[in-house]
Amino acid sequence: QVQLVESGGGLVQPGESLTLSCTASGSRFRDLDLGWFRQTAGGERKMVATTTPAGSHVVARIVADRASISRDGAKNTVSLELHRLKVEDTAVYFCNARENQGLEYFLKNEEVPGPYWGQGLQVTVSS
Repeated sequence: QVQLVESGGGLVQPGESLTLSCTASGSRFRDLDLGWFRQTAGGERKMVATTTPAGSHVVARIVADRASISRDGAKNTVSLELHRLKVEDTAVYFCNARENQGLEYFLKNEEVPGPYWGQGLQVTVSS
């Protein structure tokens, strides 16, 4: 089992930046692909960014020029930075984890979530 606890989020103004953090426990951090997904009201949950234990990462094209993902093995955390926020970034953001199955699998299945989810963080971008 993997437990994911998220922090960050809230109300931000357009153009601002925010950082979401997620702490993983219950399994070896180095065996996990970790990522962030988001879900808008009435929409599907979609991948924002994801990273392997070795640090390979993918960022969704829709936020590619504004988002970055990083992980800290010492703290068992994965963080998502979003810059130049837009109203359309408003969503519930979820941390996700799955067992790493190698780089080839990761690159072919970048949008496939694992079975472990955090509780979700509301991010509202509004002036």
